[in-house]
Amino acid sequence: MKNSLLIIMALAAVAACKSPNGNAEKSTSSNTSSTSASSGHATNVYFGDTHLHTELSMDAGAFGNRVSLDGAYKFAKGEAITSSSGLTAKLSRPLDFLVVADHSDGMGLFQALFNKEEWVMKYKQGKKWSKLIEEGRGAEAAIDLIKNFSQGTMEMNPIDPILMRSVWDMTVDAAEKYNEPGKFTAFIGYEWTSLIAGNNLHRVVIYRDNEDKTRGHIPYTNTQSSDPEDLWTNLELYEKNTGGNVLAIPHNGNLSNGIMFMETAVDGRAFDKAYTDRRIQWEPLYEITQIKGDGEAHPFLSPNDEFADFENWDYGNLDLSVAKTKDMLEGEYGRSALKLGLKLKAKTGTNPYKFGFIGSTDSHTSLATADQNNFFGKASN
Repeated sequence: MKNSLLIIMALAAVAACKSPNGNAEKSTSSNTSSTSASSGHATNVYFGDTHLHTELSMDAGAFGNRVSLDGAYKFAKGEAITSSSGLTAKLSRPLDFLVVADHSDGMGLFQALFNKEEWVMKYKQGKKWSKLIEEGRGAEAAIDLIKNFSQGTMEMNPIDPILMRSVWDMTVDAAEKYNEPGKFTAFIGYEWTSLIAGNNLHRVVIYRDNEDKTRGHIPYTNTQSSDPEDLWTNLELYEKNTGGNVLAIPHNGNLSNGIMFMETAVDGRAFDKAYTDRRIQWEPLYEITQIKGDGEAHPFLSPNDEFADFENWDYGNLDLSVAKTKDMLEGEYGRSALKLGLKLKAKTGTNPYKFGFIGSTDSHTSLATADQNNFFGKASN
């Protein structure tokens, strides 16, 4: 996207996601610290990315990403690395924090396709995608894979328990390796890749905790459920069993075809207070802008706002299986969600859409940058 997409996030948001011995808080003068403590408000602002994919995400790998977890963290911390295109990549200023949020479904699937592992080569799709990748046509494989995953037509189960366990261990190990309290915070997280007939309900899940609590909690998947309420139940169990802290951040309502911000749950029942309380508890933030389109406003919804058409992506749902219609737009954008939230508060007593806004990259290149003069694309193809 034009101009920087990297998050400028208040410490209040960051502090919700890491244990005290791995906090992003930097050393400050005693006066600043005492002022912050006495006022109860954060006074420091940090720069980072809460939504980055490495080669371990099945679509990112197929698109050509060959940059590892190590490379992603080294880049975020200001080191020069070699991008998947062979160009040298380096930030002008190191980040303060990073969330590597590889997809929960298909963890390690690309590597299995690349290496022609027996369990994926048993399937026609596996053979097809592996051959396309081998021929240098990984983008075709990625698009076909995404379409089949979106529609629930994959021949294979995209979550192999043994492979998923291995990849999650790698994810946790990398975060622990590169986390430097007081200097750089490596949050442990993943992307819950929920899709309902191609309609996007993705959430990035971010833990405030270290490996002692997160390692044993395998990411929740779309294969288990596409309903956000089931994700919240999973997060509730995590906090109950570990005493930890976790949150979920939705994104890309513009690819949901109207179901991101509704007045009814996925199962069709009307929102009640129990639902609205749970939603704002687990989802206090919304990723309102990223590479796949700005999610604040749309010219149809805000005809008098000359900037409402900034970086819109409004063609259809995630896999473009259903084209966008105007009646879907109100349930897709942050500004209309704020209005709907007031209506729901009057009805249920709680505003489920009283969230803070952040922006992230959702880069699938392992490179947490979207600056115009240092941009390597959404994907590595």
